[in-house]
Amino acid sequence: MDQLMAIKAFARVVEAGNFTRAADSLDMPNATLSKLVQELEAHLGIRLLQRTTRRVTVTPEGHDYYEKALRIVRDLEDIDHSFNAESAKPGGYLRIDIGGSTARDVLIPALPDFIARYPDIRIDLGVADRAVDLISGNVDCVIRGGPLSDSSLVARHLGDAEMITCAAPGYLKTYGVPAYPQELKNGHRMVSYLSPQSGRAFPFRFTQGEEQLEIKSEHRIGVNESNAHLAAAVAGLGIIQTFRYAAAADLQAGKLVEILAAWRPANYPFHVVYPQNRHLTQRLRVFIDWLREVFPGRLNGTM
Repeated sequence: MDQLMAIKAFARVVEAGNFTRAADSLDMPNATLSKLVQELEAHLGIRLLQRTTRRVTVTPEGHDYYEKALRIVRDLEDIDHSFNAESAKPGGYLRIDIGGSTARDVLIPALPDFIARYPDIRIDLGVADRAVDLISGNVDCVIRGGPLSDSSLVARHLGDAEMITCAAPGYLKTYGVPAYPQELKNGHRMVSYLSPQSGRAFPFRFTQGEEQLEIKSEHRIGVNESNAHLAAAVAGLGIIQTFRYAAAADLQAGKLVEILAAWRPANYPFHVVYPQNRHLTQRLRVFIDWLREVFPGRLNGTM
Protein backbone atom coordinates (compact mmCIF):
# COMPACT_ATOMS: atom_id res chain seq x y z
CA MET A 1 0.00 0.00 0.00
CA ASP A 2 1.17 3.52 -0.86
CA GLN A 3 0.22 4.93 2.56
CA LEU A 4 0.70 8.57 1.63
CA MET A 5 -1.46 8.20 -1.47
CA ALA A 6 -4.05 6.33 0.58
CA ILE A 7 -4.13 9.13 3.16
CA LYS A 8 -4.54 11.71 0.39
CA ALA A 9 -7.34 9.65 -1.14
CA PHE A 10 -9.16 9.31 2.18
CA ALA A 11 -8.78 13.04 2.93
CA ARG A 12 -10.17 13.95 -0.47
CA VAL A 13 -13.24 11.71 0.06
CA VAL A 14 -13.90 13.47 3.38
CA GLU A 15 -13.59 16.90 1.75
CA ALA A 16 -15.56 16.03 -1.40
CA GLY A 17 -18.33 14.16 0.41
CA ASN A 18 -18.33 11.17 -1.94
CA PHE A 19 -16.01 8.87 -3.86
CA THR A 20 -16.93 10.03 -7.36
CA ARG A 21 -16.06 13.71 -6.82
CA ALA A 22 -12.91 12.74 -4.90
CA ALA A 23 -11.77 10.41 -7.69
CA ASP A 24 -12.42 13.09 -10.33
CA SER A 25 -10.40 15.68 -8.38
CA LEU A 26 -7.47 13.26 -8.06
CA ASP A 27 -7.81 12.18 -11.69
CA MET A 28 -7.99 8.48 -10.82
CA PRO A 29 -10.59 5.74 -11.35
CA ASN A 30 -13.24 5.42 -8.68
CA ALA A 31 -12.28 1.79 -8.10
CA THR A 32 -8.64 2.72 -7.48
CA LEU A 33 -9.59 5.36 -4.92
CA SER A 34 -11.97 2.98 -3.17
CA LYS A 35 -9.27 0.32 -2.98
CA LEU A 36 -6.79 2.80 -1.47
CA VAL A 37 -9.25 3.73 1.28
CA GLN A 38 -10.04 0.08 1.98
CA GLU A 39 -6.32 -0.72 2.25
CA LEU A 40 -5.84 2.17 4.65
CA GLU A 41 -8.71 0.97 6.83
CA ALA A 42 -7.25 -2.57 6.83
CA HIS A 43 -3.82 -1.20 7.73
CA LEU A 44 -5.25 0.80 10.66
CA GLY A 45 -7.74 -1.85 11.72
CA ILE A 46 -10.58 0.68 12.01
CA ARG A 47 -13.53 1.85 9.94
CA LEU A 48 -12.88 5.37 8.62
CA LEU A 49 -15.95 5.76 6.43
CA GLN A 50 -19.48 4.42 6.65
CA ARG A 51 -20.70 3.74 3.11
CA THR A 52 -24.27 3.41 1.90
CA THR A 53 -25.71 3.44 -1.61
CA ARG A 54 -26.55 7.14 -1.25
CA ARG A 55 -23.91 8.74 0.92
CA VAL A 56 -20.58 8.47 2.68
CA THR A 57 -20.38 9.30 6.39
CA VAL A 58 -17.15 9.84 8.29
CA THR A 59 -16.95 7.74 11.46
CA PRO A 60 -15.77 9.37 14.72
CA GLU A 61 -12.46 7.49 14.32
CA GLY A 62 -12.28 8.64 10.71
CA HIS A 63 -12.83 12.25 11.68
CA ASP A 64 -10.06 12.07 14.28
CA TYR A 65 -7.70 10.41 11.80
CA TYR A 66 -8.54 12.99 9.14
CA GLU A 67 -7.69 15.91 11.45
CA LYS A 68 -4.31 14.39 12.32
CA ALA A 69 -3.45 13.11 8.86
CA LEU A 70 -4.36 16.40 7.21
CA ARG A 71 -1.54 18.14 9.06
CA ILE A 72 0.93 15.64 7.60
CA VAL A 73 -0.41 16.02 4.07
CA ARG A 74 -0.27 19.81 4.20
CA ASP A 75 3.17 19.84 5.83
CA LEU A 76 4.45 17.65 3.00
CA GLU A 77 2.88 20.03 0.48
CA ASP A 78 4.72 22.88 2.17
CA ILE A 79 8.02 21.00 2.02
CA ASP A 80 7.55 20.15 -1.66
CA HIS A 81 6.63 23.74 -2.44
CA SER A 82 9.63 25.20 -0.59
CA PHE A 83 12.05 22.98 -2.55
CA ASN A 84 10.39 23.52 -5.90
CA ALA A 85 12.85 25.73 -7.77
CA GLU A 86 10.26 26.52 -10.42
CA SER A 87 7.90 28.11 -7.90
CA ALA A 88 8.98 31.39 -6.34
CA LYS A 89 5.42 32.22 -5.33
CA PRO A 90 4.03 31.27 -1.91
CA GLY A 91 1.44 28.52 -2.00
CA GLY A 92 -0.39 25.93 0.07
CA TYR A 93 -3.15 26.14 2.67
CA LEU A 94 -3.76 28.93 5.15
CA ARG A 95 -6.11 28.18 8.04
CA ILE A 96 -7.50 31.43 9.48
CA ASP A 97 -9.98 32.01 12.29
CA ILE A 98 -11.90 35.28 12.57
CA GLY A 99 -15.02 36.79 14.19
CA GLY A 100 -18.31 37.07 12.31
CA SER A 101 -18.72 40.78 11.58
CA THR A 102 -14.98 41.24 10.98
CA ALA A 103 -15.08 38.47 8.38
CA ARG A 104 -18.19 39.88 6.72
CA ASP A 105 -17.29 43.57 6.65
CA VAL A 106 -13.49 43.74 6.71
CA LEU A 107 -11.65 40.60 5.59
CA ILE A 108 -13.89 38.99 2.96
CA PRO A 109 -14.47 42.19 0.91
CA ALA A 110 -10.68 42.62 0.73
CA LEU A 111 -9.80 38.98 -0.04
CA PRO A 112 -10.08 39.25 -3.85
CA ASP A 113 -7.00 41.48 -3.75
CA PHE A 114 -5.03 38.92 -1.75
CA ILE A 115 -6.11 36.03 -3.99
CA ALA A 116 -5.15 38.02 -7.08
CA ARG A 117 -1.68 38.62 -5.62
CA TYR A 118 -1.17 35.06 -4.41
CA PRO A 119 -3.25 32.69 -6.56
CA ASP A 120 -1.43 29.58 -5.28
CA ILE A 121 -2.50 30.12 -1.66
CA ARG A 122 -5.69 28.33 -0.63
CA ILE A 123 -7.66 29.61 2.34
CA ASP A 124 -9.73 27.75 4.92
CA LEU A 125 -11.67 30.41 6.81
CA GLY A 126 -13.20 29.57 10.18
CA VAL A 127 -15.78 32.20 11.16
CA ALA A 128 -16.99 32.39 14.77
CA ASP A 129 -16.86 34.87 17.61
CA ARG A 130 -15.57 32.14 19.92
CA ALA A 131 -11.76 32.05 19.65
CA VAL A 132 -10.22 28.70 18.75
CA ASP A 133 -7.18 27.06 20.27
CA LEU A 134 -4.38 27.81 17.82
CA ILE A 135 -2.55 24.58 18.63
CA SER A 136 -5.26 21.93 18.94
CA GLY A 137 -7.42 23.69 16.35
CA ASN A 138 -4.69 23.34 13.70
CA VAL A 139 -5.06 27.02 12.78
CA ASP A 140 -2.27 29.15 11.29
CA CYS A 141 -3.48 32.47 12.68
CA VAL A 142 -6.38 34.18 14.40
CA ILE A 143 -7.69 37.71 13.77
CA ARG A 144 -9.27 39.08 16.92
CA GLY A 145 -10.19 42.33 18.61
CA GLY A 146 -9.68 43.35 22.20
CA PRO A 147 -6.92 43.07 24.81
CA LEU A 148 -4.40 40.26 24.51
CA SER A 149 -4.10 37.86 27.43
CA ASP A 150 -1.89 34.98 26.23
CA SER A 151 1.79 35.97 26.32
CA SER A 152 2.82 32.71 24.61
CA LEU A 153 1.39 34.00 21.32
CA VAL A 154 2.90 36.40 18.81
CA ALA A 155 0.61 39.33 17.99
CA ARG A 156 0.83 41.92 15.23
CA HIS A 157 -1.32 45.04 15.53
CA LEU A 158 -3.66 45.54 12.57
CA GLY A 159 -5.31 48.82 13.53
CA ASP A 160 -8.14 50.14 15.67
CA ALA A 161 -11.87 50.09 15.02
CA GLU A 162 -14.18 52.93 16.05
CA MET A 163 -17.00 51.93 18.39
CA ILE A 164 -20.42 53.57 18.34
CA THR A 165 -23.70 53.41 20.24
CA CYS A 166 -26.78 53.05 18.06
CA ALA A 167 -30.41 51.95 17.82
CA ALA A 168 -33.21 51.64 15.28
CA PRO A 169 -35.32 54.75 14.49
CA GLY A 170 -38.44 52.91 15.66
CA TYR A 171 -36.91 52.15 19.01
CA LEU A 172 -35.83 55.77 19.51
CA LYS A 173 -39.30 57.00 18.57
CA THR A 174 -40.81 54.78 21.29
CA TYR A 175 -38.25 55.22 24.07
CA GLY A 176 -36.65 58.57 23.22
CA VAL A 177 -33.11 59.59 22.39
CA PRO A 178 -30.80 59.65 25.43
CA ALA A 179 -28.68 62.79 25.79
CA TYR A 180 -26.28 61.34 28.40
CA PRO A 181 -25.05 57.78 29.08
CA GLN A 182 -26.63 57.77 32.57
CA GLU A 183 -30.07 58.02 30.94
CA LEU A 184 -29.69 54.43 29.70
CA LYS A 185 -30.56 53.32 33.24
CA ASN A 186 -33.95 55.05 33.03
CA GLY A 187 -36.16 52.57 31.20
CA HIS A 188 -34.04 52.03 28.10
CA ARG A 189 -33.61 48.56 26.65
CA MET A 190 -30.05 47.50 26.01
CA VAL A 191 -29.02 44.55 23.88
CA SER A 192 -25.84 43.26 25.46
CA TYR A 193 -23.03 41.48 23.65
CA LEU A 194 -22.24 38.32 25.60
CA SER A 195 -18.71 36.96 25.81
CA PRO A 196 -18.62 33.75 23.73
CA GLN A 197 -16.14 32.37 26.27
CA SER A 198 -17.70 33.27 29.63
CA GLY A 199 -21.29 34.14 28.67
CA ARG A 200 -21.03 37.40 30.64
CA ALA A 201 -22.40 40.66 29.23
CA PHE A 202 -19.90 43.31 28.24
CA PRO A 203 -20.74 46.62 29.95
CA PHE A 204 -21.53 49.71 27.87
CA ARG A 205 -18.46 51.98 27.97
CA PHE A 206 -18.32 55.70 27.24
CA THR A 207 -15.49 58.22 26.96
CA GLN A 208 -15.51 62.02 26.77
CA GLY A 209 -12.10 63.63 27.10
CA GLU A 210 -10.59 62.30 30.31
CA GLU A 211 -13.93 61.15 31.68
CA GLN A 212 -14.85 57.48 31.38
CA LEU A 213 -18.14 55.85 32.27
CA GLU A 214 -19.23 52.25 32.47
CA ILE A 215 -22.94 51.40 32.44
CA LYS A 216 -23.95 48.00 33.74
CA SER A 217 -27.67 47.60 33.27
CA GLU A 218 -29.87 44.53 33.35
CA HIS A 219 -30.35 43.59 29.72
CA ARG A 220 -33.54 42.22 28.21
CA ILE A 221 -31.63 40.43 25.45
CA GLY A 222 -28.04 39.20 25.27
CA VAL A 223 -26.39 37.90 22.08
CA ASN A 224 -23.03 36.13 21.76
CA GLU A 225 -22.47 36.53 17.99
CA SER A 226 -21.65 39.86 16.36
CA ASN A 227 -23.87 39.65 13.26
CA ALA A 228 -26.89 38.55 15.32
CA HIS A 229 -26.12 41.28 17.85
CA LEU A 230 -26.34 43.89 15.09
CA ALA A 231 -29.52 42.30 13.70
CA ALA A 232 -31.15 42.64 17.12
CA ALA A 233 -30.62 46.41 17.03
CA VAL A 234 -31.95 46.68 13.46
CA ALA A 235 -35.05 44.78 14.60
CA GLY A 236 -35.69 47.49 17.19
CA LEU A 237 -34.98 45.33 20.23
CA GLY A 238 -32.79 47.93 21.90
CA ILE A 239 -29.56 49.93 22.03
CA ILE A 240 -26.20 48.34 21.21
CA GLN A 241 -22.54 49.25 21.08
CA THR A 242 -20.78 47.87 18.04
CA PHE A 243 -18.07 48.60 15.50
CA ARG A 244 -18.77 51.45 13.09
CA TYR A 245 -17.65 49.27 10.17
CA ALA A 246 -20.24 46.64 11.14
CA ALA A 247 -23.10 49.17 11.35
CA ALA A 248 -22.03 51.34 8.39
CA ALA A 249 -24.47 49.91 5.82
CA ASP A 250 -27.42 50.06 8.21
CA LEU A 251 -26.53 53.61 9.28
CA GLN A 252 -26.40 54.70 5.65
CA ALA A 253 -29.71 52.97 4.88
CA GLY A 254 -31.39 54.63 7.86
CA LYS A 255 -32.02 51.34 9.64
CA LEU A 256 -29.84 52.46 12.56
CA VAL A 257 -29.11 55.86 14.10
CA GLU A 258 -25.98 56.71 16.06
CA ILE A 259 -26.66 58.16 19.51
CA LEU A 260 -24.43 59.62 22.23
CA ALA A 261 -21.84 60.55 19.61
CA ALA A 262 -20.07 62.87 22.07
CA TRP A 263 -19.51 59.83 24.34
CA ARG A 264 -18.04 57.29 21.95
CA PRO A 265 -16.25 54.31 23.50
CA ALA A 266 -12.48 54.09 23.13
CA ASN A 267 -11.28 52.58 19.85
CA TYR A 268 -10.95 48.79 19.80
CA PRO A 269 -7.56 47.27 18.82
CA PHE A 270 -7.30 44.34 16.40
CA HIS A 271 -4.41 41.90 16.09
CA VAL A 272 -3.39 38.90 14.04
CA VAL A 273 -2.10 36.23 16.41
CA TYR A 274 -0.11 33.04 15.84
CA PRO A 275 1.81 30.56 18.04
CA GLN A 276 5.28 31.60 19.12
CA ASN A 277 6.84 28.22 18.44
CA ARG A 278 5.27 27.63 15.02
CA HIS A 279 7.35 27.96 11.87
CA LEU A 280 6.33 31.12 10.03
CA THR A 281 5.71 29.85 6.53
CA GLN A 282 6.11 32.04 3.50
CA ARG A 283 2.36 32.07 2.89
CA LEU A 284 1.61 33.13 6.47
CA ARG A 285 4.28 35.83 6.30
CA VAL A 286 2.83 37.39 3.12
CA PHE A 287 -0.69 37.13 4.55
CA ILE A 288 0.30 39.00 7.71
CA ASP A 289 2.09 41.66 5.66
CA TRP A 290 -1.03 42.03 3.51
CA LEU A 291 -3.27 42.29 6.57
CA ARG A 292 -1.13 45.08 8.03
CA GLU A 293 -1.39 46.90 4.70
CA VAL A 294 -5.17 46.72 4.16
CA PHE A 295 -6.73 46.29 7.61
CA PRO A 296 -6.14 49.73 9.18
CA GLY A 297 -8.08 51.54 6.46
CA ARG A 298 -10.89 49.01 6.42
CA LEU A 299 -11.28 49.03 10.19
CA ASN A 300 -11.77 52.81 10.27
CA GLY A 301 -13.71 53.04 7.01
CA THR A 302 -11.15 54.90 4.88
CA MET A 303 -10.83 52.09 2.29
